[in-house]
Amino acid sequence: MIRTQISLTEKEYHAAKQEAERLGISLAEMLRRSLRAILPVDEDKPWMRFAGMVESGDANASRHIDEIVYGHKP
Repeated sequence: MIRTQISLTEKEYHAAKQEAERLGISLAEMLRRSLRAILPVDEDKPWMRFAGMVESGDANASRHIDEIVYGHKP
């Protein structure tokens, strides 16, 4: 992991902290998820867009991740 520093306005910081709290995650994780949502996807690994942030509500989701990421099998 590479550490970095960013500057936010007070309003941006408080809004981001509030949203992270609403999601139940850290500010750093919320910012990582935001970046993943806008960065280009590695076409060799399209599932990486969802790494660490798939919430299906299914406690056994890891057993059928392809269906969650790519859709249901025909």
